[in-house]
Amino acid sequence: MLDSSFRPYFAALGAAILITTLGIHPASAEQKYPDVVSVQVHERSTDTFDFDVTVSSPYDTPDRYADGIRALDSKGTVLGTRKLWHDHASEQPFTRDLYGVHIPAGIRSVTIQARDQKFGYGGKTVNVPLPGR
Repeated sequence: MLDSSFRPYFAALGAAILITTLGIHPASAEQKYPDVVSVQVHERSTDTFDFDVTVSSPYDTPDRYADGIRALDSKGTVLGTRKLWHDHASEQPFTRDLYGVHIPAGIRSVTIQARDQKFGYGGKTVNVPLPGR
């Protein structure tokens, strides 16, 4: 029988083996929401913009994944959204477009946020200045 002082070490080892076997990465297990990594913005026409949004979602599976992105003004008003219909497990981080977002003339920047299908919106956001404003 093992000395009881070794139990914590074996418990930690067992957890590490279980995590490795299941393909769970400790860093991703801590992340609750997808993070916006970067955003490219393009002016399409007067007051209309397109966004190329790169999102990191390391826990991405068919059962739980980043399922949306949106653009917000400084007051939290939603200016545009895009629903993502499937997981992106094989392409992390991934980039998707948010096209044709009408943004009133007085707004000089927007915040881009990603959504998790289980927990909703959260995680790291990116605030981007709008070209020409």
